[in-house]
This record gives sequence, structure tokens and C-alpha cells, in this order.
Amino acid sequence: MDSSLLYYGVQLLAGLVAFITAWGWLPLDHWWVRDVEFPRIQILVLGIIAWLGMLLFGAQWQVGQWLLFIALTATLCFQLRMVLPYTMIWKKEVQSAKETAAGTTNQLKIMVSNVLSPNNQTQKLVDLVNKEQPDILITLETDKKWQQALSSIEPDYPYTVKVPLDNLYGMHLYSKLELINPEVKYLMIDDIPSIHTQLRLQSGRVIWLYCLHPMPPSPTEADKSTTRDAELLMVGRHIKENNQTAILAGDLNDVAWSKTTRRFQRISGLLDPRIGRHFINTFHVDYPFLRWALDHIFHSACFTLVDMKRLPSIGSDHFPVLTTLQYEPEVTSEQEQNAPTVEAGDIKETENKIKEGKKEGSKVSEERMEDSANI
Repeated sequence: MDSSLLYYGVQLLAGLVAFITAWGWLPLDHWWVRDVEFPRIQILVLGIIAWLGMLLFGAQWQVGQWLLFIALTATLCFQLRMVLPYTMIWKKEVQSAKETAAGTTNQLKIMVSNVLSPNNQTQKLVDLVNKEQPDILITLETDKKWQQALSSIEPDYPYTVKVPLDNLYGMHLYSKLELINPEVKYLMIDDIPSIHTQLRLQSGRVIWLYCLHPMPPSPTEADKSTTRDAELLMVGRHIKENNQTAILAGDLNDVAWSKTTRRFQRISGLLDPRIGRHFINTFHVDYPFLRWALDHIFHSACFTLVDMKRLPSIGSDHFPVLTTLQYEPEVTSEQEQNAPTVEAGDIKETENKIKEGKKEGSKVSEERMEDSANI
């Protein structure tokens, strides 16, 4: 192939990568802006290809090529800054557990699995639960079919919260540990639940557990990310204001490096055990190159990490994730220093986003009710 054609091709790719990155900086909540935050790894890979291509195939550069190369270099620096914290070259935000002896009363195993409602391979999840034996199982998109299938694990999980729904937002919580005053709340949209409960660890310590699955910004779901962002920030603010020892887990339909999730961490003070370790990309199962992390767990500074791993596919579009934490209150003050600090404007932006989210949520609720009535 003519090298000049390759050079034009890499210039086009360089321009596209720079444009998409800049597009994601627009201060809008529309899905066609916010979804650009998801594929940062993919954008970075394409940007590196373009950057190397410009060096390999370029000859005498004009002003335009120099400007494009500078813009591409700045783009790569930005994307690297977003991605590198989730690699081993970064400082760990959460320490590794000091003691990892199996069965210790200070450990807590949490499995999160978005099952995909139409998926009929229910036995795969049952078998995985029986194999891994998590203390907590959080399932998302679970309907009555999945509830019936999971009834076989209930002898081992005496504490349950069941919200079977046919709208892709059903949610179930199965626990070996005592749940104290669990509540199902609909924070933004009338038919999209979240579970809020206290949880008594084996050691006797009581903590809070929040299970979330907000609506994603997409052409087939929500036009905007407003309700998703507001729900996450509302819970984060609540955790901070009430000085709670908490774990938040679920399919957040957002990536850890988005502006909303990073603000959530600053507002809540919760830590991300993936920082300084590795990606846990859970979606999409069928497209390895188009894969990013939608299923998350964040926790207070009194927990350290034993292990966090992606589990085998159960036939869903999401991989399940299993995280084992260890309660070590003696490291709290040290780990709190690793938590991102609140930035100027975070409090005001959070308040504004929650107000916008409630308004948008009322609108979406009415639309979904009308759509249901017309079916």
C-alpha cells in the first residue's frame, strides 16, 4: 500500500481521536456526549496507533501536521491520566489485607452479577454461587424467573431482599449475614429500585450496604445521564453526611474514570480497590475490544482488599465480579489519606445535579408509565 495513503489514514485517525476526546469535555448530560467517557482504553489504543503512524509514515510536516500531532499528544496524555490509575504502576488506594486466612470473621465476600433478564442460563449462576460461596450476592436485572431459579440457594442465604421486575431493573440481595432494617428505595425513577440496608459482619460490626443499578445514558434507555449521576451522588452525600461505614456495589452503568464517579468518590470518601491494581472490565462479554467496567464496588477506609476478580460468564452480557474485603479498622486513618479530596465546586455541583436528577426522574417516570399503559 502507498505510504502516502497510510499517512493520510493515520492523520484521519489522529483527528478522530482528538475530536472524540474533546467532544467528551462538553458540559452536557446527553448520552451522545457522556458515552464518550466509556471507551477510554479503546481511544487510547487507537491514539497510540495514530501517534506512531504519524512518526513512521510522515515526511516533511506542515503547520497543520504539527498542530495535529500536538493535539494528539495532548489527547494521549489526558487519556493516560484517566486510565493509568487502574494499573499496577499507580499507588494502591486500598491496601492489601494483612491476613488472608480463609474463614476469618473479618472477611466479607461480595458477588455482583448482572444476569441479563432474557438469559435463561440460570443454573450457571447457581453453580457459581455454590462454588464461590460469597457472603453477599447482589443480582441485577433479575425477574421472577431468576428469583425462582435462585430459590435453591436460599437455605445458605437466610436473609434476602427481593425486587423481581420485568423492566430490566429487578434486583435481589441474598445474604448469609444478618440484614438490619433493609429498605427498597426508588430514588430517581419510580420503577428503578435500589437496596439500602445495614449489615452485621461476622465480627459483630454493623456497616451499611447500598446496592444500585441506575438507568444508563443511551439511545435505548435515558436520553441523559442526569438521573444516573444524581442517584450516585445522592447516596455518596448521604454516606458522608451520616459518617457511615459503608460499601456501595452494583452495576452503576458508568465507568470509574467518569467525572461523576470521580466526584462521587470525593463526596463520599469511599475508596476504589481497583486503583493501583488492574481493570475489572465486565461489559460486554461478547466483544473483548469493546469492554469496560460497569460493575463496581466502593468501600470505607476501614476495609482492605483480599482479592477482586472477574468470574466466568453465566450467559449474560456482564461478567460477575467477586470481591473479598477484610475489616481492619486500624488502617482507617492511613487509608483515608488515599481518598480523593473534595474539590472546589463539588458540593454545589452535587446539589445542583441532585435537583436536576429529581426533575428529570419525574419526567422519565411519567414517560415510562405512559409507555407501559400503551403496551
